[in-house]
Amino acid sequence: MKTIQLGQSELFVTPICLGTMTFGEQVDEPTAFQILDRALERDVNFLDTAEMYAVPPKAATFNATEKIIGNWLAQRPGIRQKLLIATKVAGPSRSMPWIRGGSPDLTGADIIAACEGSLKRLQTDVIDLYQIHWPVRNVPAFGAIYFEPAGDSAGSSIHAQLEALQTLVQSGKVRAVGLSNETPYGVHEFVRLAEQYGLPRVASVQNGYSLLNRSVENALDETLHHLGVSLLAYSPLSFGLLSGKYDDCGLTGPDAPSDARLTRFESTRKQRWGRPEALAAAKDYSALAREYGLTPLQLALAFCYTKWQVTSTILGVTSVTQLDECLDAWGTTLSPELLKKVNLLRWRQRDPAQ
Repeated sequence: MKTIQLGQSELFVTPICLGTMTFGEQVDEPTAFQILDRALERDVNFLDTAEMYAVPPKAATFNATEKIIGNWLAQRPGIRQKLLIATKVAGPSRSMPWIRGGSPDLTGADIIAACEGSLKRLQTDVIDLYQIHWPVRNVPAFGAIYFEPAGDSAGSSIHAQLEALQTLVQSGKVRAVGLSNETPYGVHEFVRLAEQYGLPRVASVQNGYSLLNRSVENALDETLHHLGVSLLAYSPLSFGLLSGKYDDCGLTGPDAPSDARLTRFESTRKQRWGRPEALAAAKDYSALAREYGLTPLQLALAFCYTKWQVTSTILGVTSVTQLDECLDAWGTTLSPELLKKVNLLRWRQRDPAQ
């Protein structure tokens, strides 16, 4: 896989990124080490994590994923220089009191302190890409689809957040900065203020993107294209819905896969991926894939792998076998006829996992 420039930064990443949010919950440390080793063997140079992980988020596993990655790096001298590591500072925690006491804000001091914590847990001197996990502002995200001005409240400004990120970049602790779960307005403001005041320019935005959630294509892709900001696509399989494993059994039936995320964790079923219409749409995409001699996973991943909007697709797996299957889908081509039918399905069903 050729590497691709991340936005206008000096980072060049592989078009597939290993997501690690399962490490510390579904995946124990020895298995995580095997997955990390295998990703590196197969030339994936890009890892993504977050201070909030593992997922589903809870106090008992807060920070666990970064610690596992740090332990892996410590046991493999010389590996760090081959990798680009991205992590994220959690946005206002509100319903998660174990994150900064449930603060409704994310101040510049919070960003700097969180970065110091991540550096320590990751056992590294520098974070290649440091991202704000979700905005301080009131935005429609994590299943909400409408902006409600009544939800606005005071909080740290984008300018103040950029100044904190500048401090981290100037001190050599961060190489590039990014956003996550952002909107077109947010990206424009971060870029405008960075250019106006000589602050770090965001290299990337990490947003959900899949056959069940193409909301990126409703304006954010235009913003990213014209501003030279890369898209990192997370949940390309929509928490496993697009793998086909729930097609015949549903999310909670007696035959549902017992080790799968949507089966194990009720909290995930209450989110966008647990909607009945999302499962119904996933079944339609599975049928379409099989009509063209593909597995549901191949269709879902090839869709992301081949879209011009996507710089790197983030894979979340729980085993080496799953990782290999996802990596083997690289190079799958989708015919114009198939893509036309994909677009027809989207027209009818829109984005049920948005």
